[in-house]
Amino acid sequence: QVQLGESGGGLVQAGGSLTLSCAASGRTFGSYDMAWFRQAPGKERQFLAALTRTGSSTYSARRVKAEFTIFGDNAKNTVYLRITNLKPEDTALYYCAAAEPFGRNYETDYPRAQKYDYWGQGTQVTVSS
Repeated sequence: QVQLGESGGGLVQAGGSLTLSCAASGRTFGSYDMAWFRQAPGKERQFLAALTRTGSSTYSARRVKAEFTIFGDNAKNTVYLRITNLKPEDTALYYCAAAEPFGRNYETDYPRAQKYDYWGQGTQVTVSS
């Protein structure tokens, strides 16, 4: 089992950047397929980016305002999400999640929130205009 804790959110001006952190404890994040999601008030949880246990990254096919980069640091047992060119529409609670490896089902399962087994508490990102 793994515990996840996000940090790095805050208030940022439009056009700015943030790097969110997801610290894993209990087991190494390399045992899981990892992902970042976000959820704005009144909206569904939205997939942003995934990092497989082998280090491959996948990003949302949906058009998003900001630009995302997911990467991990094995030494710190932490997964990061770098967000640049933030817009007010990117205001949301950002979550990281971990799933037992999807294996052959990866292509269908990685963007689906219900397929992830562990979640952090989220970190709030607020973008001002």
